[in-house]
This record gives sequence, C-alpha cells and structure tokens, in this order.
Amino acid sequence: MLRRSVMFTPGDRPEMLRKAPGAGADTVVFDLEDAVAPARKGEAREAVGEVLSDPGFEPDCEVCVRVGEPEDDLAVVLDGTAPDGLMLPKATGAGDVEVLASLASDLGESLPVIALIESAAGVLAAPEVAAAEATDALCFGAEDLAADIGATRTSDGTEVLYARERVVIAASAARIDAIDTVYTDIEDTDGLATEARFAAGLGYDGKMAIHPAQVGPINAAFAPTEEELAWAERVLAAREDADREGRGVFRVDGEMIDAPLIARAERIVERASRER
Repeated sequence: MLRRSVMFTPGDRPEMLRKAPGAGADTVVFDLEDAVAPARKGEAREAVGEVLSDPGFEPDCEVCVRVGEPEDDLAVVLDGTAPDGLMLPKATGAGDVEVLASLASDLGESLPVIALIESAAGVLAAPEVAAAEATDALCFGAEDLAADIGATRTSDGTEVLYARERVVIAASAARIDAIDTVYTDIEDTDGLATEARFAAGLGYDGKMAIHPAQVGPINAAFAPTEEELAWAERVLAAREDADREGRGVFRVDGEMIDAPLIARAERIVERASRER
C-alpha cells in the first residue's frame, strides 16, 4: 500500500468527508481530534459514522479515523461500516496502541493503527510504538513536539531533526511506513515540495497534508523521477549480467555498484510499479 500523502479532513464537515477521497491522497483521515471543537465532538462522530456506513460512499483510497476520545469515538464510528484503520494521536508507548486495538477488537473489528509520534515521550518510545503488533505506520508530528519541548519552529527544522530521524529509523526497523509531519503554509507550494523531497531523502514514505492542494506536490515528491527509475533499471539489468559472470560488484555509469545500491534500485523500481 502506498501512503505518499495522508490528508486530514475535519470530522464535523460531512460534505468534506464525502469529497475528501477525490483529492487524490493515498490515505484520507477523518479527524475526530484536533480538527473538531470540543462542543462538536458528538456531531462529528455521528457524521463520520454516517459517511462510512453510506453504501454510496465508495472511496478508492485508504480511509482512517483519528480518534480523540477512543472509547466514545469507536462506539459510534464502528457501529456500522468500519474504516480501513485508526490513527492514534500522541502515542507514548506500545501500550497506547494495544489499548486502542483492544477497544476496536471488543467492538468486533481488527484494525491497523497509524501512531502519531508528537511528544518528547513519544520520540523516546518510537521504537517500542513501532514494534507493537497493531502498528502499521508511524507519523511524525513536529508542531506538537515543538510545543511539548518548548522549541521554536524554524524553516530549516533543525530543532526537530533528531526526532524526525529517530521516527523514520524506528519505522524502518519495524518494517512499517513512516509519514512525515505536516507543512502548515498551505499557500507555499514550493516550500512544501522542497520539504517533502527532504523527507523522502531521509527515508520517509510519505507526508501528511492538511489541504487538498497539498496532495499533488506531496505525491510527486515521493514518486521516483524518470532519471531515478532509468538509473535503477540500468543497475538491475547490469546486475543480471554480473550474476551470470559471477561478479558481486560492477559498474554503471562509471559508478561502482554493490549490495546497498542494488537494494536502493530495487526499492525505486518496486515503488514505481506500485504507482502505475
């Protein structure tokens, strides 16, 4: 499953919930946490439950629900057609994931959990959260983390770089997806594209979006370029020749190719095939 773009939609806006899958995101998150005012939580739960249960709602993307008050949210949301997964905010340990998965199981659903790492405690526990059985992806939340540790957010993000790298390493070690933080300036398309490419370079599989206009630039940033795909195909073709000749190391475009670069080429080709 591709999760290049993970787009949030407020749970109390049923018209937006229905339109969200049309934005082109790989994953749409119906948000019952930060995007909904406390006074509208009940209304939002009902709206999400009704949209998910509507036979006419046939999204061609993954649909998850970010819970705010798990017991109350799930009692309504899972009383019908379940989403594809659940998003857990402010995860600080494997126990948080296990509790949410258990609540869903008690209501008859076995659902994967996307865990948000967005606090100092969460960053330190990222490997534990990633290793939990129900965890299917880690998301990095830089804005909440900065608030938690008292950091000042900057355009280059050095104040959250350690945490950003720790999250992607924890996800990689657990062989699950890593999703990068949101880009808050919805009008700065160039800045979004630059940051998304940087996240891809760190090893992230995708990035969270807070507006439909962000989906296209994010998807593009996490897709292999034509040049990358051509290089990968040349490497894999050359490997076949090298294997026949019994050589473990070979040259492509003047570059010595060994196991790590072969693995990179394989990942590029595999990702490109999933996008076709």
